Amino acid sequence: MTVAEDAREAVRARPYLFDALRAGVVNYAAAAETLDIDAETDAVATALRRYAADLDPPSVAADARVTMHSGVVSAEDRDADDENAEDDALLGVGGARFAEDGGALTAVVARGDVDARALEAALGCLRTADVAVEAAGVADGEMVVVVGRRDGATAVRAVEAALAS
Repeated sequence: MTVAEDAREAVRARPYLFDALRAGVVNYAAAAETLDIDAETDAVATALRRYAADLDPPSVAADARVTMHSGVVSAEDRDADDENAEDDALLGVGGARFAEDGGALTAVVARGDVDARALEAALGCLRTADVAVEAAGVADGEMVVVVGRRDGATAVRAVEAALAS
């Protein structure tokens, strides 16, 4: 393999470096030194610089309506006799289901032009806002992120910021 192929493979194994290259915020020499590539640091740095030039800048920009639903509860905490437990779920991931039923969680729901990339951006903004995420998912133009009740307003702002970027 060439140095360029090795560099691209190393970057694909490190999503944070890929994102930094796309954003144009990388010290190429420093990044080259961290990669385990059998080549001169300058050659690796040049390969990274060329790879970054080929990448499109990051963009999520989704046209979506963001709403907040308070009083969300996980199915585990709901009454086992509730026959509507499956029907009114805001989010279901694996065996976990979340619905509005007077619980201590909040769901932030975005409907519209959302996809996995929008969810990735939203989770990143929530992480940097120090908001713990209980569950998250996206499908068919709807994204749901479940957080603690007290983090609801911060989560809405973070999701809106992620979708506007």
